[in-house]
Amino acid sequence: MSEELEEIITDYANAVEAAAFNMKSRIAKKHGVQTEKTEVQQTTGEPIKYNPENIPWVRAEGKNGIYERYPAYQQKPAMLTDYINLLADLTTHNGKLQRSGLFYWKFPDGSTIGRKPSKK
Repeated sequence: MSEELEEIITDYANAVEAAAFNMKSRIAKKHGVQTEKTEVQQTTGEPIKYNPENIPWVRAEGKNGIYERYPAYQQKPAMLTDYINLLADLTTHNGKLQRSGLFYWKFPDGSTIGRKPSKK
């Protein structure tokens, strides 16, 4: 199997894992069940690792000003490992978190991520 095919299969598996975790989290939330750790953390014992700078952010403007988002409006995301892991991390933090001076949030569609500088 070629390296490129292995990477594609790995990205696909990560996307399926993130989608399954998102679905389980929504069901648990609906039924009032709290989860303490993400599946990724439970499986590996490690925190979720990702580099947001590897995500191709798109500049946008909303009711609260300018921000960056991924994917672009009405586009489907490429299943990048850093995107999938950030999405999983957001899910474990109820859709919002701050890292390195930036505020990240998950849109209601469950697949779009926004970011902007944190308020000081």
